[in-house]
Amino acid sequence: MKRGVLLLNMGGPNNLSEVELFLRNMFADPHILPMPAPLRTFVGNRIVASRLEEAEENYRRLGGRSPLSETTWSLAARVEERCGCLVRPAMRYVPPFADAALREFAEEGVEELILFPMYPHYSTTTTLSSVEDVRERSERMGYRPAIHTVEPYYDDYDYVAIQTARIVEALDGEDPASYTLLLSAHGLPRSIVRAGDPYEKQVEANVSALRIYLRERGIIFKNIKLAYQSRVGKGAWLEPNLADVLRRPDHLRLLVFPLSFTVDNSETLFELDREHRAIAEKIGYEAYRVARCPNDRDDFARFVAKTIARVGG
Repeated sequence: MKRGVLLLNMGGPNNLSEVELFLRNMFADPHILPMPAPLRTFVGNRIVASRLEEAEENYRRLGGRSPLSETTWSLAARVEERCGCLVRPAMRYVPPFADAALREFAEEGVEELILFPMYPHYSTTTTLSSVEDVRERSERMGYRPAIHTVEPYYDDYDYVAIQTARIVEALDGEDPASYTLLLSAHGLPRSIVRAGDPYEKQVEANVSALRIYLRERGIIFKNIKLAYQSRVGKGAWLEPNLADVLRRPDHLRLLVFPLSFTVDNSETLFELDREHRAIAEKIGYEAYRVARCPNDRDDFARFVAKTIARVGG
């Protein structure tokens, strides 16, 4: 059967006029705000109103857009070269939405659709939300291919090797023993974890896999820690919170790796590399490095193509 692949992600504003759209779609998602629809609308509108001005300014400081879409298009082209099938991005909250790719796949006679979540760890707020979105859009247009979803790959040996490569690159030849490695994962409300979401356990398993992989290769850091970023609101979220960890240092040379992201976006390039760097500089850190995500690098493109080849059939 002819195959097509969608690289699933939340997306990021392609220009400043899309910032509000991004926020409104995110906080209208029942997986992000799991509450009755009328209450979700009320709460979502309040969140957007409180965050819009700051979010627009943050994207303005990043050049007026998120790099996520452009990087994902580049990755899709590299994967397509390797797998010999159509590969397209599909974003959850801003263009490119899944519809355009689904229409193209239908016109091209694609009968088998493979969904590759750009989230290494499974969560209802990310993978499930994106997969349901694709299925609903496909059903609405009467396009019914066989659909397969790639399983979480946070502990895949080849993927952990890619994460390690980005960490080593960020060291830039310096001795890892002089650094604390801080693995930063996107936060999640405790209530979602208590409801059965496996995200926290998978993040912790990823940390364990990285510890073992680094140790086996003689890459020994002074310490390795896990923290969670991007907390919103006053409710209980996964701990420890990254900003709190930075404010209580036990070592002043830090390398931060964005553990739960595969493509750089505002939460890595702005939140980690600017906002949290400012905290570190104010406290007096001697070194503060932020590693890049796998992005559209050849090793990650090969990994995606290899993973796709093992799915379905």
